[in-house]
Amino acid sequence: MDNNFCKMKNDIFYVCTLIEFTARKTKNHRSDLIKKFTKEDVKHMLKVAEINHCLSFEQVSDELIEDFNIVNGDFDTVAECKYTIPSETSIGRVYQELVLYTMKNDAAQGIIDVFSSFISDEISDFNSNVYYSNPDYLRCSYDEGKLLA
Repeated sequence: MDNNFCKMKNDIFYVCTLIEFTARKTKNHRSDLIKKFTKEDVKHMLKVAEINHCLSFEQVSDELIEDFNIVNGDFDTVAECKYTIPSETSIGRVYQELVLYTMKNDAAQGIIDVFSSFISDEISDFNSNVYYSNPDYLRCSYDEGKLLA
């Protein structure tokens, strides 16, 4: 695996985790949060991901919230969870896998597409088993536009 691909994978993972972290913090649907960003904004997040790795998610998230005027919503997946809450990084990894599968050489668009899709709310339902489902199942469900039976 070449270094550029590894860096890209890491940057996608970071941005997906940051979006998950910020959505939890602001109690927003991930699809509502991603609508706050243009494709250029997401490209910028990917570009600076390597630098932002040195900062806390709290700090970078606070900057996003301020810069993009993100207000609190009422989609609190953490408070509603009856079971062990998956970490932001665990969910970031789920999103990373889907983005890598769907992105067609455009990571920013891949992130926008995945977070804008139906599957985002399904992954965010921590009372279901979707977020720890087999990656192939998630990819096939994403392609079909609905969860497969």
